[in-house]
Amino acid sequence: MKLRRFALALTGFGLLAASSITAATATAAPSSASAAAQTCWNSVVWPTKANVVDTVDITAHKPPTPVSPPYVYSKFFATRFMDRWYLAWNAAGTQYYAFGLFLLGSNLYRQTTVLSGGRPAQSTAVRVGTGWSSFKSIATSNYPLKGSRPAYLYGLNTNGNLYRYAPNGTGYRSAGSFAGFRGFKTMTMISEERTYDTLLMTTTAGALYTIHIPTTATAKPVVKLIRKSGWAAYESLVVNKCGVNGPTVITAIDHNTQTGYQYGFSKFNGTATAMTSYGKVPVVFNGLNHTSQIGFQFILLGE
Repeated sequence: MKLRRFALALTGFGLLAASSITAATATAAPSSASAAAQTCWNSVVWPTKANVVDTVDITAHKPPTPVSPPYVYSKFFATRFMDRWYLAWNAAGTQYYAFGLFLLGSNLYRQTTVLSGGRPAQSTAVRVGTGWSSFKSIATSNYPLKGSRPAYLYGLNTNGNLYRYAPNGTGYRSAGSFAGFRGFKTMTMISEERTYDTLLMTTTAGALYTIHIPTTATAKPVVKLIRKSGWAAYESLVVNKCGVNGPTVITAIDHNTQTGYQYGFSKFNGTATAMTSYGKVPVVFNGLNHTSQIGFQFILLGE
């Protein structure tokens, strides 16, 4: 089953059912027509205050179009920040699941949500780190070619540093830190290439930046301004890739008003980056935080 059909099956046909849990290359932003031709969309997932998960697929269109019917919810956890859900399946194609990281209190957890057709979803979580109370945002890169490079975890800290970690058994080890990020608010991954990762970050003042970070241990980030203002209200940036090598589609969500707005971006290139605003998404985003669902084999190529 192709990823798009898989995502629609998960969200559109009620596989996120009620459950119990155990807690342990384009040169311009996509227009409405080109977005539809390339099947551009965001798949958004979020935990609510009632500790359940909701999800919706949004086609990149003017206005944005939710394409999933009502859901039966899955029990989850009261996360304070959640990284993207990586979608995967077993070799027989009989079991589908999502996995990812989230912050809860001062701890870092890895979650797995099993989604088998016709049965309730089951979410479990395992603690993989402590001492995360001062981190306000996390993001992961997942370059899937075995042995080609590390799959990093990034953490944005209230002390103004951006920390990088590499997998170490069941947990993570330090892989360096970068100063100069005190005014930044939230972040998400937009590129995960063989030689670098790129984060998209907002500031509390409303600016939008890319942070290009080479995978070599001693390299320093390259910071580029994308937009000077207009992004202060958003706490969540939900990213999906448009097509195989195409632009990036983002649903930016304001937690205070429970509203989301969808944007299309060309390849990120500083202030020369083209942006299309699709408008307000007709969905109530009543989550604690919001992230994307994306196939674990899909590489983000936003920069």
